[in-house]
Amino acid sequence: MKHLRTLVAILLAIFWGTAPAHAEEAPKTALRVEKLNELDATIGQAIRDSKLLGAALWVESHGVAYHKAYGQRALKPAAEAMTEDTLFDVASITKVMAGASAAMLCIERGLFKLDAPVSQHLPEFTGEGREKITFRHLLLHTSGLPVNLNPKTQPFTTHDEAVGQICHTKLLFEPGSQFAYSSVGTMLLGGVIERVTGRKFDEFCTSEIFHPLRMNDTVFRPDGEQLKRVAPSSAPERGLVDDTVARLAGGVSAHASLFTTTADMARFARMMLNHGELDGVRILKPETVRLMTSVQSPAGLTSPDAKNLPVRRALGWDIDTPYRTPPHDYSLHRGALFPIGGYGHTGWTGQMLWIDPYSRSFVIFLCNRYVDTSKDTRPAVYQLHHRISTLAAEAVPDFDFKIVPGALLRHVEHGSVR
Repeated sequence: MKHLRTLVAILLAIFWGTAPAHAEEAPKTALRVEKLNELDATIGQAIRDSKLLGAALWVESHGVAYHKAYGQRALKPAAEAMTEDTLFDVASITKVMAGASAAMLCIERGLFKLDAPVSQHLPEFTGEGREKITFRHLLLHTSGLPVNLNPKTQPFTTHDEAVGQICHTKLLFEPGSQFAYSSVGTMLLGGVIERVTGRKFDEFCTSEIFHPLRMNDTVFRPDGEQLKRVAPSSAPERGLVDDTVARLAGGVSAHASLFTTTADMARFARMMLNHGELDGVRILKPETVRLMTSVQSPAGLTSPDAKNLPVRRALGWDIDTPYRTPPHDYSLHRGALFPIGGYGHTGWTGQMLWIDPYSRSFVIFLCNRYVDTSKDTRPAVYQLHHRISTLAAEAVPDFDFKIVPGALLRHVEHGSVR
């Protein structure tokens, strides 16, 4: 009977194109020590090479976790050692932990429909093709909205004023015709969530997602004792969001503004691996998690910013996306071994999260990359993400990453397999 259940789970995985929803748990086995040592050495070297000031890591597989802090949290006004309870500005990871999760809750509750036009709930968002944009377009970054707002075009000091500017922003292309990453689209999504719930975005996310999950160090505007544990960024003051648009809009936005720790993010990742539930608390329905973490982008979707290479996206989540800058590597934070079909996201501030449902593993890397304000370390940190995820996968015991039922195939490009 046990083997029959396993076979059924594998067949379901192949059918859905994702890991089985209720695959049997493997016995808990320690992560490979030699690979954990390599992770320590890799992050330590990055700090010595001045790619990072400090970092915190969390690797987990089947409930067995390895977590550690490295280097410095801050240098000014006095040196502070990095700690595991450091709060980091996770930048665009806000888009999935807060934005996409809150949107899927609204869909579950019937507050809007995935394929409904945004203008149905935001009547002022019309004209010049904007009425064609759906919530699916916003979550897939296929809306045609630009990557960022320009505060100089129409100054704003509140989130409502920023959303008002979006309602008059020209589209770059026909909605649904191509992929172009857009923080503006996610910011708009947050505005609609506020309208349909009648609650501020941060309050809705905190009360409906983070507090039920006991993610008590996950906040939008850290203050008090938490402020002392925040890793500084390029923001003018500690604890202010690094993203300029979010900061000008009042410090809270669905596209960037969340602060959290590796331990809290691990609870969120665990909830996602458990199909929306953790410690007896259900946040999302299993079918909702399956929908939002499987490929939802249309066949043939490409990214003009990355040589028109094909794109595969989930709702909010990255699955297989080419970077807009050469050499157009795909989803570096997946690493070399995690199969295509897992999901994750990165943040401008240097942060990353990758969740692999096939091996029931995840890796979280949060850092302070602001070693020198004149030096942009993002390219080096993105390459570091690839190495960290590769080593994290190698640390997972008793799993063959070469044969993964249900994993997606690589794209075929110019006669070769990527």
